[in-house]
Amino acid sequence: MQFIDLGAQRERISDKLDAAIAKVVREGKYILGPEVAEFEKRLGEYLGVEHVVACANGTDALQIPLMARGIGPGDAVFCPSFTFAATAEVVALVGAEPVFIDVDADTYNINVEQLEAAIKAVLAEGRLQPKAIIPVDLFGLAANYTSVSAIADKYGLFVIEDAAQSVGGKRDNAMCGAFGHVGATSFYPAKPLGCYGDGGAMFTNDGALADLLRSILFHGKGETQYDNVRVGMNSRLDTIQAAILIEKLVILEDEMEARQVVAKRYANGLKDVVKVAYMPEGSRSAWAQYAIETANRDALKAHLQANGIPSVIYYVKPLHLQEAYAHYMQAPGGLAVSETLPKNILCLPMHAYLSEADQDRIIGTIREFQQKNAA
Repeated sequence: MQFIDLGAQRERISDKLDAAIAKVVREGKYILGPEVAEFEKRLGEYLGVEHVVACANGTDALQIPLMARGIGPGDAVFCPSFTFAATAEVVALVGAEPVFIDVDADTYNINVEQLEAAIKAVLAEGRLQPKAIIPVDLFGLAANYTSVSAIADKYGLFVIEDAAQSVGGKRDNAMCGAFGHVGATSFYPAKPLGCYGDGGAMFTNDGALADLLRSILFHGKGETQYDNVRVGMNSRLDTIQAAILIEKLVILEDEMEARQVVAKRYANGLKDVVKVAYMPEGSRSAWAQYAIETANRDALKAHLQANGIPSVIYYVKPLHLQEAYAHYMQAPGGLAVSETLPKNILCLPMHAYLSEADQDRIIGTIREFQQKNAA
């Protein structure tokens, strides 16, 4: 049993993938070949955004918008602590300071009440200038962008949607990636839409911003790469990866529906023995991960492993408790949820090709263990 079965997906479209890769190799347009623009166009149509700007990886996709807005030393960027390091890493890399916010106990997304309290605290202290918010669509579920956007508008803040795990998800009929002033995603192989290496993209409806993002990712180019109008970086999506992503995008919606079926089976089969993943009304998660919570998590994980069932702890430690980020500011009131989750959370196998037999075995093994240990 695989935690994420990339092999089954590859087998499904292997002929098309082989042909797409061979075409790129044969034509020799390895950098910014026609497949890159074609992928950007198709993904924009899928997400309902006007501009898709492909780049080299998901971390760059978060950093480049910060650079485009001139965010740097003396600036505060608000982000959740319970997330992968890249969300805060990019803030530090541009010289700004992340301010860590707790997450909601059910959705695992940024706590909007504490977000506003943190903004007020930064303003009161006067050392930093609030500039941006980076909500994270954790595990594939969209953050509460209605509330986040209202707060951002109130304080004049730039919103970067971290959609690294959520392409294919939606909230209130809008696709993940289409929220905020700009969205950013990763095409790391294990993502719901992943390539066979590193890759990323940014999404926006602001044409001027899209042009600026394109300039920054290509060494700050103007008319050509030899006309450098700003300091930039080298962050282009390889043509081969774009060709792969075109074929994967064709089947993404079908895979999204399959993931919903798996998630519902997990919820129905486990809701009386563990805390199952929460799904707000009007939302569809991309289910990059399916998380459960239980007080005897470590024993359950060991039991699953003994029965040949893989599971992963995301995340073992929140960012504000990690050495690299412990000195940065935290929201008033503490980050209790972010500190408690690592003790209880466990992510189960989740992909579009998980058989019903394997689902039943996972559910049955967990139920048996939980019921035995509750007695």
